[in-house]
Amino acid sequence: MTTTGPLTTESGAPVADNQNSETAGIGGPVLVQDQLLLEKLAHFNRERIPERVVHARGAGAYGTFTVTQDVTRWTRAKFLSQVGKQTETFLRFSTVAGNLGSADAVRDPRGFALKFYTEEGNYDLVGNNTPIFFIRDAIKFPDFIHTQKRDPYTGSQEADNVWDFWGLSPEATHQVTWLFGDRGIPASYRHMDGFGSHTYQWNNEAGEVFWVKYHFKTDQGIKNLTQEEANRLAGEDPDSHQRDLREAIERGDFPSWTVSVQIMPADEAATYRFNPFDLTKVWPHADYPLHEIGKLELNRNPDNVFAEVEQSAFSPSHFVPGIGPSPDKMLQGRLFAYADAHRYRVGINADQLPVNRPHATTARTYGRDGYAYDGRHGRAKNYEPNSFGGPAETGRPLWQPVPVTGATGNIATPAHAEDNDFVQAGNLYRLMTEEEKERLIANLAGFIAKVSRDDIAERAINNFRQADPDYGKRLEAAVQALRG
Repeated sequence: MTTTGPLTTESGAPVADNQNSETAGIGGPVLVQDQLLLEKLAHFNRERIPERVVHARGAGAYGTFTVTQDVTRWTRAKFLSQVGKQTETFLRFSTVAGNLGSADAVRDPRGFALKFYTEEGNYDLVGNNTPIFFIRDAIKFPDFIHTQKRDPYTGSQEADNVWDFWGLSPEATHQVTWLFGDRGIPASYRHMDGFGSHTYQWNNEAGEVFWVKYHFKTDQGIKNLTQEEANRLAGEDPDSHQRDLREAIERGDFPSWTVSVQIMPADEAATYRFNPFDLTKVWPHADYPLHEIGKLELNRNPDNVFAEVEQSAFSPSHFVPGIGPSPDKMLQGRLFAYADAHRYRVGINADQLPVNRPHATTARTYGRDGYAYDGRHGRAKNYEPNSFGGPAETGRPLWQPVPVTGATGNIATPAHAEDNDFVQAGNLYRLMTEEEKERLIANLAGFIAKVSRDDIAERAINNFRQADPDYGKRLEAAVQALRG
């Protein structure tokens, strides 16, 4: 956009007076023929699109992903095809529960949504700064988020709602233990890890299938805030994380992450001791160690936060050849929900905005018209197949088929030999130092003590007791001390 020359209207006509609206004489009423006034007010009224229901508060930056190890034995994705190959990326960080005007320094998971602008199309990897999540089935997601948002009567987040749901959803115990531990409030976006969280499929040129989990380990080191530090920072500087990221890139201190994957051969999934597609579980590194694949660096700030961060649209359904979904029930739900959210928020042509459209190739579709359509197809036909040289199918799926058996139905996620809702939460607790346990108990007790009903509080505490008897005993005592 040129910034020199005269001020113009949206249609390019020069503006004679931008200080005074047109009136019927001196002191008279404003005229409807003042189209500049109407244009400015109408545009101002529409400057905001609906904010994201979750992950509304965010910041982002462009960067580069560089392949550092050969992974062609596992995937045929071209952007991973050779060591040294670089791909442009855009990464959006976010909190989950807060609205667009909330503070950055809060106890909440952080979104870690990464777009790779590959030559085979955009690949979106939508994860968090935790390797797990609160629930394992997307059908529970709206209910879960309702408990984290404002109560329909009070208009505030209510401890009763949060702990009622978590107590009745014991699979959340692992993630809640993580969230209320020392890593629950990162000191900045630069000083936290990222995870793909879900399990994904990789497939190679021979058609062999592997299940993978992504890990992004911060090269800046892990830094976190205590609850007291976060409370102070959130009040003094609500934009702390956004500012830190922007200023680091401005001064050339480019944040980076070492990218690794865990690889599980497809035939091992059925008999693995944990369900490998359960989002509330991790794969222990002793079973499936990390394999480094690359380096992610952020090195360019967006020029316009609204256009490039607020309107950025990520969907885990955006795959490229060699990468695909898994039977993870949370991922399956998100394949629809994320893209649909952006169709609602930004419009049916959201994927053609500059931040979202492919940068290393061209999208060739038969989708037409709709809100904000730019006419990019010109005179080309809008149907397929056709005899006019339009784009045609390749006949080769992006990912390999997964065998399924049995009858359809509303079926719970399959449990494997060592699956239950508490084993990994207990393992995480027992890995903590005594000081880490003390802070975890204090953080949990401070929140549970706000619950108004004893049965809700006791049910919540009992989940932690099942994870580890000492965990539950200490938490119960801490809550009782606060509740008097």
